[in-house]
Amino acid sequence: MEKHEGDKLDEIDRLEPGHQFDVPVADRVLRLPPYLLGRINEQKYRKRREGIDIIDLGMGNPTDPPDPKIVQKLCEAVADPRNSRYSASAGIFNLRREVAIRYEKRFGVSLDPHKEVLATIGSKEGFSHMCLALMGPGDTCIVPAPSFPIHVYSPALASANVLQLEVTQPAKFLDQVAHICETLHPKPKVVIVNFPHNPSTTVVDREFYVELVALAKRFGFLILSDFAYADVCFDGYEAPSFLSVPGAKEVGVEFITMSKGYNMAGWRIGFCAGNAEMVRALATIKGYYDYGIFQAVQIAAIIALRHGEEARLEQSRIYQSRRDTLLRGLERGGWEVEIPKAGMFVWARVPLPWREKMGTMDLATKLLDEAEVAVSPGAAFGPAGETYLRMAFVEKEQRLQQAMRQINRCLRGESVGSKA
Repeated sequence: MEKHEGDKLDEIDRLEPGHQFDVPVADRVLRLPPYLLGRINEQKYRKRREGIDIIDLGMGNPTDPPDPKIVQKLCEAVADPRNSRYSASAGIFNLRREVAIRYEKRFGVSLDPHKEVLATIGSKEGFSHMCLALMGPGDTCIVPAPSFPIHVYSPALASANVLQLEVTQPAKFLDQVAHICETLHPKPKVVIVNFPHNPSTTVVDREFYVELVALAKRFGFLILSDFAYADVCFDGYEAPSFLSVPGAKEVGVEFITMSKGYNMAGWRIGFCAGNAEMVRALATIKGYYDYGIFQAVQIAAIIALRHGEEARLEQSRIYQSRRDTLLRGLERGGWEVEIPKAGMFVWARVPLPWREKMGTMDLATKLLDEAEVAVSPGAAFGPAGETYLRMAFVEKEQRLQQAMRQINRCLRGESVGSKA
């Protein structure tokens, strides 16, 4: 006899209290390890909810505002009801054209805004979906180590195999890429590079990309260049674009973002540029996943690219001063640090006594609990990151000075922070 709706509801009511329906999530989710940076962030937010003043050196999350011209244009664009409609998934043409103009002016790279530039919801989204567009089961991807998590887990989520190669010696990295291509079958399909590198702050010159492109053509792999920190350089160093090398557009693409140099992290806007077929593949994936970026944000980004160069350079000068403040505090505490030429972080080796006492996850937790400073544990970037902490210099100099006083006091066994 067919059951009526009331009978079915009675069956549901008779389930044991606390009974939960089993949700069989996909294997790709089960294979993901705990996200250590997320764990630190969760602890940080909990302490802030408790009223504790945590100084955050953990994330490269800008604390300075965007140029007022950009904000003004955003407000104007938001007021136009036409901009509240769905936008083009690839980004409006005028914005893509502005990216092409920027590449021509800064790097001498000629790009077709119709076919070789795509707007993304931040560079992280574009990078992740490009991995999905290019890789699948049986494919292999080479990733720099220590590794920013998305560089490992985007290929993994695409079901590709991941090989991590130490990147702090770029010439050795190239030698290892060549060796793997000569000995591994099938050969790697994709090589990921990220300079200026997060987290190690390693930088390269243009000759590195000349050799990398030659290897790509020789062995037939594709290149994904994560160029997220291109806009924040110090001491006269200028990060070279992978695309500036002849032949680069034949073998790869580059991802850039408005988050760092323009203080637009929460606006979520970035770009993919380079090989037209790879850009087309990413556009295909995005066409199924999203309806593009809020058009008002895209219009404001045009103003940032067109009129924001001086503000970007000034922001780099501000970060350089903050970097120097953080380095002085680390030096006083006996930390080992190479002076970064770009980016928003220092990659600091833990002083020897503490390296012998505990791992970096435990040390980061200790500093959060006892020094009231959030840092990123090197373990979050894979085995090659262990013994290091990543510290962002996004806070103002006074806060950075206070953070280093609290860290150094904590490691000397003194009371610090709000308990001092």
